Amino acid sequence: MNSLSTTDSAWRGWLSEHGTGSVVDGVVVQQLPFGAFVEVAPGIHGLLVTGGGAAPAVGARLTVRVEQIDVEQRRFSLAAA
Repeated sequence: MNSLSTTDSAWRGWLSEHGTGSVVDGVVVQQLPFGAFVEVAPGIHGLLVTGGGAAPAVGARLTVRVEQIDVEQRRFSLAAA
């Protein structure tokens, strides 16, 4: 019998409640040269691309919109809301 891992279960749960266009609150957990990873639920991180602008600081709280979801790769992109 296969059971879902906590991470897989969390991902599926998050997907069941959110889709493309959803607006969610999150916290920046990592800055990158081109954006930031934003945690929108425990263990669920999306990529906010800033398009060359300054990425928000780690710890910043943001409201973001889900732009695209790649279910197979378990990743999604975000835009400022």
